[in-house]
Amino acid sequence: MLLKELTERSPMRVFENSIHGGLGAGNLGVVVARHGMGKTAFLVDIALDDMMRGRKVLHVTIGRTIEHVREYYDEIFRDLVETTKLEDVGEVRREIESHRHIKAYLKDTFSIDHMRAHIAMLREMMGFVPVAVVMDGYDFSAATIEDLDELRGIAEGLKAEIWLAAHTHRTDPRDEHGIPEPVAHLASALAVIVHMAHDGKAVNLSVLKDHDNPDVSNLSLALDPTTMLLRQDG
Repeated sequence: MLLKELTERSPMRVFENSIHGGLGAGNLGVVVARHGMGKTAFLVDIALDDMMRGRKVLHVTIGRTIEHVREYYDEIFRDLVETTKLEDVGEVRREIESHRHIKAYLKDTFSIDHMRAHIAMLREMMGFVPVAVVMDGYDFSAATIEDLDELRGIAEGLKAEIWLAAHTHRTDPRDEHGIPEPVAHLASALAVIVHMAHDGKAVNLSVLKDHDNPDVSNLSLALDPTTMLLRQDG
């Protein structure tokens, strides 16, 4: 399969359509799930899809090493190659990696100000301006509306979208829309909220918030239990 055909047929197109064309520049989106559901794999899937379409992506990881994050990308890319019979693998891999930058923070060293300064350095010194930022390890339990407003300001300045992951627990309370804490009280600052849950066979995705649309899509997508790549049911 050629790269162009792969991106056109990707289940990510179904996901984007389910949230009215995607997250959109200047917006924040979050995937919420309990531990071990594949939140980071989902973020990598989003990032790879952008990179395969020639778009620059910044991956911010908090509490993991750069090497650990690269292993995620390498493993998912290998699975993608095997399941799609992608052609020109070496060339494709070199091309997509040129569109990625990973920034790692220790848990006690991350700050939004530092992230903003790093993005400015990437722009000024390397000419690297991401159209998407994915963030794993962000502590929603300590976040405030003001913090998310700052992140949204970064997204607006870049004309980029920012995807985050939030860790939840079975006993976390939910609001009237089914959004669990620690995200529910921050929902006003988030454009899209996606939930991941295991049904015994696969990890299914459901949309809890879709911009300001009152009726959310009945999404029919799941993470493949073997490859952890998005697939479309049926």
